[in-house]
Amino acid sequence: MVSARIVGWVAVGLVGVVGGGFAQEGLEGPPPLTPETSGWKDLFAPDLSNALDPAGAWRFEQGVLTADKDQCIWTKNQYRNFILSLEFKNGPGANSGVIVYCSDLKNWIPNSIEIQICDDFAEKWAKMPPTWHCGAIFGRLAPAKSMVRKPGQWNQMVIKCMGPMIYVVLNGELVTTMDMRKWTSPTTNPDGSSIPSWLSRPAAELPQVGHIGLQGKHGDADIYFRNVKILELSP
Repeated sequence: MVSARIVGWVAVGLVGVVGGGFAQEGLEGPPPLTPETSGWKDLFAPDLSNALDPAGAWRFEQGVLTADKDQCIWTKNQYRNFILSLEFKNGPGANSGVIVYCSDLKNWIPNSIEIQICDDFAEKWAKMPPTWHCGAIFGRLAPAKSMVRKPGQWNQMVIKCMGPMIYVVLNGELVTTMDMRKWTSPTTNPDGSSIPSWLSRPAAELPQVGHIGLQGKHGDADIYFRNVKILELSP
């Protein structure tokens, strides 16, 4: 069962803060969450027995999941409609991400959606396009505002995936709302900005089910995750 603390901020983030966003999209938000809510599960077991962990790149230490290499860790299971809650901490210059709807583990970059995790305070990443900033749908949709904390501080992220709709709450603020159906071009976003060439498959064509992954030590510093929980939702 998910802890009362996790439930508390997920409830605030998705029911309180995001409630208005769901209403604006004409969608119904998730039910209120209480400490008695069942169905929450750890995304990865402490021994990583339910994970696809390439070459032992990832490890749990005192409840914190981290990677030594630039390799993704994946769920063995595939997920369709769900709420994912987690905490992450950047090292200075870190760059990572949460990957959803992945249909091809060997060629995951164009065949998935990545929610960006990044140290926006690092000059290297601050100079990148807004679609590269923390909370963005990487390469496709910039966050509405910057909410990531400075390196060394824990951040809270909640991601709701419901069919083509993806919502990202970062530290209690709804920062990103994506309707995948609007991304019909492989080169240009709906707002006219360019999509990185390696994201060669339009989001509108991606399956709305797949593996969930965490990106490893992709930037200049370590990335840490804890309390990574999933709640599967009915269709």
